[in-house]
Amino acid sequence: MADGQHAISLIAPLAVLGRAEEVALRVGQAIQLGLLPDGEQLPSEAEFAAQLGVSAMTLREALAMIRQQGLVETRRGRAGGTFVLRPAAPQLGPLRDRLRSMSSGELRDLTDEQSAVSGAAARLAATRASTVRVRRLLALADQLAGSPTTGARIMADSRFHIEVAIASKSQRLTVLEVALQAKLAELVWLPVSADEEAGRRVKPLVTTPRGPVPLDSVALDNAAAAGEHAAIAAAIEAEDGARARLLAEEHAEANLRRLTALRRALPPHP
Repeated sequence: MADGQHAISLIAPLAVLGRAEEVALRVGQAIQLGLLPDGEQLPSEAEFAAQLGVSAMTLREALAMIRQQGLVETRRGRAGGTFVLRPAAPQLGPLRDRLRSMSSGELRDLTDEQSAVSGAAARLAATRASTVRVRRLLALADQLAGSPTTGARIMADSRFHIEVAIASKSQRLTVLEVALQAKLAELVWLPVSADEEAGRRVKPLVTTPRGPVPLDSVALDNAAAAGEHAAIAAAIEAEDGARARLLAEEHAEANLRRLTALRRALPPHP
C-alpha cells in the first residue's frame, strides 16, 4: 500500500476550502480504509493544513471532530503529535442505518460509478502496472481470502481496488476510487447476522418483513470475492485490458446485487 505521505495526496486538495466537516470526513475515511494505518503519526498541523489546502484553524477543528470519533489521539511531550487510531471493526449499527436510508436508485448510481471507475482503472493497469504492483494485487487477493473479521475484510477489499487504481497511474481515477471505497466498502461487507459476523455457519434463509431471503444473495463469501480479485489481477498481469475491465465491471455488478438484497434483508429501524 502507499505510504502515509502518498495516502494524504489521495484525499487532497479539498474541493471546498475551509470546511472542517469535510476535512474530518475525508481524513476519517482514509483512516477507516487503512490508507492511514493504525499508529501512524500525522504531519504537523502546518504541514498537514498546507497539504489539504485549508487553514490551520480549520484543520484543528477537523482534528477535534476526528478525535471525538476515536480515530486519532494527541500525545504530549518530545515524542508527541497526533496519531492514527484505526478501529479493529466498524460500528455496525450506524452502517445498517445508512444502508436503510439509501434508495435502490442511490445504490445503483454508486455501483454504476464504481463499475465505470474500476473498469477503466483495471483496463489501464493492464498496460501500465509494474511487476511489483501486480504482485501486490495478488497478495491482497490472498489476504482477503484469509481475513477472519469484518474489519480485516473491509481493509483488504478496499486496498485491492485502490491498488488497481494506483496501478493505472491515473491520479483522477485513484482519487475517485478512494471516494467510492469510502462510501461502499463498509456497506458491502456489512454482516447480515451475528453468526455471519462471527464467522459461524449461517442459516440458508433470512426472514425479513418481505418474506425469506436466500442468504447466498446477502452474505458475502470472502473466498469467492478473493477469487474475483485474483482473476482481475491475473488479467492485469496478462496485460489483457479488455478482460480486466470486464471482470472489474462484473465484480461491481455483483456488489450491487448483494447490497440490494442486504437492504431488503435488514429489519426495519426499531
